[in-house]
Amino acid sequence: MQHTRAMKLLSILQVAFYRKALVSYGVAASVEHDVLLCNLGKEIKCVIDIGANRGQFALAARKNFPDARIISFEPLSEPAAVFTSLFQSDPLVTLHEIALGPESNEMTFHVSNADDSSSLLPISTLQNELFHGTDEKEVRKVIVKPLDAVLCEEDIQAPALLKMDVQGFEKEALQGCKKLLPLFAYLYIECSFVELYVGQSLVHDVIAFLSEYGFGLSGIYNLCYDGKGLAVQGDFLFSRIQ
Repeated sequence: MQHTRAMKLLSILQVAFYRKALVSYGVAASVEHDVLLCNLGKEIKCVIDIGANRGQFALAARKNFPDARIISFEPLSEPAAVFTSLFQSDPLVTLHEIALGPESNEMTFHVSNADDSSSLLPISTLQNELFHGTDEKEVRKVIVKPLDAVLCEEDIQAPALLKMDVQGFEKEALQGCKKLLPLFAYLYIECSFVELYVGQSLVHDVIAFLSEYGFGLSGIYNLCYDGKGLAVQGDFLFSRIQ
Protein backbone atom coordinates (compact mmCIF):
# COMPACT_ATOMS: atom_id res chain seq x y z
CA MET A 1 0.00 0.00 0.00
CA GLN A 2 2.78 2.45 0.87
CA HIS A 3 4.53 1.57 -2.40
CA THR A 4 1.30 2.19 -4.33
CA ARG A 5 0.80 5.55 -2.65
CA ALA A 6 4.38 6.54 -3.34
CA MET A 7 4.02 5.62 -7.01
CA LYS A 8 0.78 7.58 -7.25
CA LEU A 9 2.40 10.64 -5.67
CA LEU A 10 5.30 10.39 -8.09
CA SER A 11 2.92 10.21 -11.04
CA ILE A 12 1.04 13.26 -9.79
CA LEU A 13 4.18 15.32 -9.26
CA GLN A 14 5.36 14.63 -12.80
CA VAL A 15 2.34 16.43 -14.32
CA ALA A 16 2.15 20.19 -13.71
CA PHE A 17 -1.67 20.22 -13.92
CA TYR A 18 -1.95 17.50 -11.26
CA ARG A 19 0.82 18.99 -9.14
CA LYS A 20 -0.94 22.36 -8.92
CA ALA A 21 -4.21 20.71 -7.81
CA LEU A 22 -2.41 18.80 -5.07
CA VAL A 23 -0.34 21.73 -3.78
CA SER A 24 -3.04 24.41 -4.03
CA TYR A 25 -6.17 22.45 -3.13
CA GLY A 26 -4.99 19.19 -1.56
CA VAL A 27 -6.69 17.13 -4.30
CA ALA A 28 -4.80 14.07 -5.53
CA ALA A 29 -5.76 13.33 -9.13
CA SER A 30 -6.93 9.78 -9.87
CA VAL A 31 -3.88 8.93 -11.96
CA GLU A 32 -4.77 5.24 -11.76
CA HIS A 33 -7.35 5.95 -14.48
CA ASP A 34 -4.96 7.69 -16.87
CA VAL A 35 -4.08 4.62 -18.92
CA LEU A 36 -7.72 3.77 -19.60
CA LEU A 37 -8.78 7.36 -20.31
CA CYS A 38 -5.86 7.89 -22.66
CA ASN A 39 -6.79 4.75 -24.58
CA LEU A 40 -10.38 5.94 -25.03
CA GLY A 41 -8.96 8.71 -27.19
CA LYS A 42 -9.28 12.46 -27.30
CA GLU A 43 -12.63 12.25 -29.09
CA ILE A 44 -14.66 12.02 -25.85
CA LYS A 45 -16.78 15.19 -25.82
CA CYS A 46 -18.71 14.79 -22.56
CA VAL A 47 -17.98 13.16 -19.20
CA ILE A 48 -20.73 12.58 -16.63
CA ASP A 49 -18.93 12.15 -13.30
CA ILE A 50 -21.23 10.59 -10.68
CA GLY A 51 -19.69 10.53 -7.22
CA ALA A 52 -17.19 13.32 -7.85
CA ASN A 53 -15.95 13.89 -4.30
CA ARG A 54 -13.25 16.61 -4.49
CA GLY A 55 -12.65 16.27 -8.22
CA GLN A 56 -10.05 13.52 -8.29
CA PHE A 57 -11.52 11.84 -11.37
CA ALA A 58 -12.53 15.13 -12.99
CA LEU A 59 -8.85 16.13 -12.94
CA ALA A 60 -7.90 12.97 -14.83
CA ALA A 61 -10.76 13.51 -17.26
CA ARG A 62 -9.70 17.10 -17.91
CA LYS A 63 -6.09 16.11 -18.59
CA ASN A 64 -7.05 13.34 -20.99
CA PHE A 65 -10.02 15.10 -22.61
CA PRO A 66 -8.95 18.76 -22.65
CA ASP A 67 -11.97 19.98 -24.63
CA ALA A 68 -14.68 17.81 -23.07
CA ARG A 69 -17.58 19.11 -21.04
CA ILE A 70 -17.50 17.61 -17.53
CA ILE A 71 -20.73 17.42 -15.54
CA SER A 72 -20.17 16.16 -12.00
CA PHE A 73 -22.42 15.11 -9.12
CA GLU A 74 -21.46 15.18 -5.43
CA PRO A 75 -24.02 15.34 -2.57
CA LEU A 76 -21.64 16.13 0.32
CA SER A 77 -21.13 19.86 0.80
CA GLU A 78 -17.56 19.70 2.13
CA PRO A 79 -15.90 17.92 -0.81
CA ALA A 80 -18.22 19.78 -3.19
CA ALA A 81 -16.82 23.09 -1.90
CA VAL A 82 -13.27 21.91 -2.64
CA PHE A 83 -14.36 20.77 -6.12
CA THR A 84 -15.91 24.15 -6.85
CA SER A 85 -12.73 25.97 -5.86
CA LEU A 86 -10.56 23.57 -7.85
CA PHE A 87 -12.47 24.10 -11.11
CA GLN A 88 -13.61 27.69 -10.61
CA SER A 89 -11.73 28.90 -13.70
CA ASP A 90 -12.87 26.04 -15.98
CA PRO A 91 -16.10 27.02 -17.81
CA LEU A 92 -16.58 23.49 -19.14
CA VAL A 93 -16.98 21.96 -15.67
CA THR A 94 -20.32 21.94 -13.83
CA LEU A 95 -21.07 20.50 -10.39
CA HIS A 96 -24.50 19.47 -9.11
CA GLU A 97 -24.65 18.97 -5.33
CA ILE A 98 -27.02 16.00 -5.42
CA ALA A 99 -26.88 12.21 -5.52
CA LEU A 100 -28.23 10.08 -8.37
CA GLY A 101 -31.01 7.55 -7.85
CA PRO A 102 -34.10 6.03 -9.49
CA GLU A 103 -36.47 8.82 -8.38
CA SER A 104 -36.48 12.30 -6.90
CA ASN A 105 -36.37 12.02 -3.15
CA GLU A 106 -34.58 12.97 0.05
CA MET A 107 -32.53 10.11 1.46
CA THR A 108 -30.27 9.34 4.39
CA PHE A 109 -26.59 9.55 3.49
CA HIS A 110 -24.08 7.58 5.57
CA VAL A 111 -21.01 9.79 5.95
CA SER A 112 -17.73 7.94 6.35
CA ASN A 113 -14.72 9.18 8.29
CA ALA A 114 -13.08 9.00 4.85
CA ASP A 115 -15.73 11.00 3.02
CA ASP A 116 -15.03 9.43 -0.37
CA SER A 117 -16.31 6.15 1.13
CA SER A 118 -19.69 7.64 2.07
CA SER A 119 -22.83 6.03 0.67
CA LEU A 120 -26.60 6.05 0.47
CA LEU A 121 -26.30 2.52 1.88
CA PRO A 122 -25.18 1.65 5.44
CA ILE A 123 -21.44 0.98 5.72
CA SER A 124 -20.74 -2.66 6.55
CA THR A 125 -18.30 -3.96 9.13
CA LEU A 126 -16.33 -5.60 6.32
CA GLN A 127 -15.78 -2.24 4.61
CA ASN A 128 -14.00 -0.84 7.67
CA GLU A 129 -12.07 -4.08 8.23
CA LEU A 130 -10.65 -3.97 4.71
CA PHE A 131 -10.30 -0.18 4.47
CA HIS A 132 -9.51 1.13 7.94
CA GLY A 133 -10.93 4.53 8.82
CA THR A 134 -13.98 4.25 6.58
CA ASP A 135 -16.51 3.61 9.35
CA GLU A 136 -19.60 5.80 9.70
CA LYS A 137 -19.13 9.24 11.24
CA GLU A 138 -22.66 10.59 10.92
CA VAL A 139 -25.80 10.51 8.80
CA ARG A 140 -27.43 13.41 7.02
CA LYS A 141 -30.18 14.01 4.46
CA VAL A 142 -29.27 14.61 0.82
CA ILE A 143 -31.26 15.33 -2.33
CA VAL A 144 -31.48 12.43 -4.81
CA LYS A 145 -32.66 12.77 -8.42
CA PRO A 146 -32.59 10.68 -11.60
CA LEU A 147 -30.19 11.92 -14.26
CA ASP A 148 -32.95 12.97 -16.65
CA ALA A 149 -34.39 15.29 -13.98
CA VAL A 150 -31.15 17.30 -14.19
CA LEU A 151 -29.92 16.84 -17.78
CA CYS A 152 -31.53 16.46 -21.18
CA GLU A 153 -30.27 14.76 -24.32
CA GLU A 154 -28.80 18.00 -25.65
CA ASP A 155 -26.52 18.24 -22.60
CA ILE A 156 -24.72 15.01 -23.47
CA GLN A 157 -22.60 15.40 -26.58
CA ALA A 158 -21.41 12.20 -28.25
CA PRO A 159 -19.20 10.37 -27.79
CA ALA A 160 -19.82 10.47 -24.06
CA LEU A 161 -18.44 8.66 -21.00
CA LEU A 162 -20.36 8.04 -17.79
CA LYS A 163 -18.20 7.40 -14.73
CA MET A 164 -19.82 6.16 -11.51
CA ASP A 165 -18.27 5.78 -8.06
CA VAL A 166 -21.18 5.59 -5.62
CA GLN A 167 -20.05 3.06 -3.01
CA GLY A 168 -22.49 0.20 -3.47
CA PHE A 169 -25.41 2.24 -4.86
CA GLU A 170 -24.47 1.43 -8.48
CA LYS A 171 -27.60 -0.39 -9.61
CA GLU A 172 -29.96 2.18 -8.10
CA ALA A 173 -27.97 5.05 -9.59
CA LEU A 174 -27.95 3.33 -12.99
CA GLN A 175 -31.73 2.96 -12.78
CA GLY A 176 -31.80 6.73 -12.45
CA CYS A 177 -29.72 7.02 -15.62
CA LYS A 178 -31.49 4.45 -17.78
CA LYS A 179 -33.46 6.92 -19.92
CA LEU A 180 -30.19 8.56 -21.01
CA LEU A 181 -27.97 5.46 -21.17
CA PRO A 182 -28.37 5.15 -24.98
CA LEU A 183 -26.41 8.41 -25.30
CA PHE A 184 -23.22 6.95 -23.83
CA ALA A 185 -20.45 5.09 -25.65
CA TYR A 186 -18.76 3.99 -22.41
CA LEU A 187 -19.66 3.41 -18.77
CA TYR A 188 -16.85 3.22 -16.19
CA ILE A 189 -18.13 1.95 -12.85
CA GLU A 190 -16.54 0.93 -9.57
CA CYS A 191 -18.12 -2.39 -8.50
CA SER A 192 -17.55 -4.85 -5.68
CA PHE A 193 -17.29 -8.63 -5.46
CA VAL A 194 -18.26 -8.60 -1.75
CA GLU A 195 -20.80 -6.65 0.29
CA LEU A 196 -18.99 -3.56 1.55
CA TYR A 197 -22.27 -1.68 1.96
CA VAL A 198 -25.40 -3.30 3.39
CA GLY A 199 -27.70 -4.52 0.63
CA GLN A 200 -25.50 -3.41 -2.26
CA SER A 201 -25.56 -4.94 -5.73
CA LEU A 202 -22.43 -6.87 -6.64
CA VAL A 203 -20.48 -7.05 -9.90
CA HIS A 204 -22.65 -9.74 -11.48
CA ASP A 205 -25.81 -7.74 -10.72
CA VAL A 206 -24.44 -4.66 -12.48
CA ILE A 207 -23.21 -6.67 -15.48
CA ALA A 208 -26.63 -8.32 -15.86
CA PHE A 209 -28.47 -5.00 -15.53
CA LEU A 210 -26.34 -3.24 -18.13
CA SER A 211 -26.59 -6.12 -20.60
CA GLU A 212 -30.31 -5.38 -20.79
CA TYR A 213 -29.45 -1.85 -21.94
CA GLY A 214 -26.98 -2.87 -24.63
CA PHE A 215 -23.67 -2.65 -22.74
CA GLY A 216 -21.06 -5.38 -22.45
CA LEU A 217 -18.08 -5.64 -20.12
CA SER A 218 -14.94 -4.68 -22.04
CA GLY A 219 -12.29 -4.16 -19.36
CA ILE A 220 -11.43 -4.45 -15.65
CA TYR A 221 -8.99 -2.05 -14.00
CA ASN A 222 -7.48 -1.28 -10.59
CA LEU A 223 -8.48 -4.52 -8.91
CA CYS A 224 -8.18 -4.49 -5.12
CA TYR A 225 -7.57 -7.68 -3.13
CA ASP A 226 -8.00 -8.71 0.49
CA GLY A 227 -5.30 -10.30 2.65
CA LYS A 228 -6.13 -13.75 1.26
CA GLY A 229 -5.66 -12.63 -2.34
CA LEU A 230 -9.37 -12.57 -3.15
CA ALA A 231 -10.71 -9.75 -5.30
CA VAL A 232 -12.71 -7.14 -3.38
CA GLN A 233 -13.52 -4.45 -5.96
CA GLY A 234 -12.37 -2.86 -9.17
CA ASP A 235 -13.23 -0.42 -11.93
CA PHE A 236 -15.27 -1.96 -14.75
CA LEU A 237 -15.49 -0.56 -18.28
CA PHE A 238 -18.64 -1.22 -20.27
CA SER A 239 -18.92 -0.47 -23.97
CA ARG A 240 -22.01 -0.24 -26.12
CA ILE A 241 -22.61 -3.51 -27.96
CA GLN A 242 -22.77 -2.89 -31.71
